[in-house]
Amino acid sequence: MVADSPRLPLWPLPLLITLLFVVAAHAAYLLSIQGGHVPACVPYLDGCVSISRAARHGWGNHLFRLVVIPCAVLHALVWLLAQRWLRGGRAMGVLGVVSAVALAVYATFLGTDGETYRFLRRYGVVVYFGFGYLAQLALMRRASLSRALPPRLIVAMSWISIAMLMLGVANVAAGQFATDPAAKDRWENVFEWWLGLLMVGWYAVLAVGWRGQGLGVELKSRDPMQERRESRPPG
Repeated sequence: MVADSPRLPLWPLPLLITLLFVVAAHAAYLLSIQGGHVPACVPYLDGCVSISRAARHGWGNHLFRLVVIPCAVLHALVWLLAQRWLRGGRAMGVLGVVSAVALAVYATFLGTDGETYRFLRRYGVVVYFGFGYLAQLALMRRASLSRALPPRLIVAMSWISIAMLMLGVANVAAGQFATDPAAKDRWENVFEWWLGLLMVGWYAVLAVGWRGQGLGVELKSRDPMQERRESRPPG
């Protein structure tokens, strides 16, 4: 008799993306405040500091990189699993993996000096949000057409995506019409915090969907008696 193979659920992976990123950003900000590197405020309302600046110095920087780089690996893994789950969507998988690599690049070079490093950080932020957003749209489309997720979850994901799009438009508008540079920076910081929260919050909805579908990976275990029979020489 062969025992049933244990099954590893997949839904904790996208949920971990949400939790790790939220903890990393906010804990790094608190450490930076404690170290006197940044002012204290409610960044979602006051915009006194960006996510990057909040995690650029001291222990906050070390913590942010320590948590976000593994979070980027989880991003890539989730998109590869999503591609297998939906039985296709190679472009979706590529977009998601490139977004994950960009997040890792951003976290790796955060807090470093030099034009090259600044370019890599900017590249990392833009590609992470841009490619990640496109991958999310592609997943929603395929999941909707194949009915892989309940309509209510597709609707929730869609509202998050619409909110991210509106934030992006508002950010561009603020950059064009704001005359005070300080006010422009504050608005950009507010948009960045909300955009980051919505981006990783989308993965929490995906986690709910994967849990409801009971998705998992079977960890195959072989019968020891069968293994001994196979290893026994013929005759």
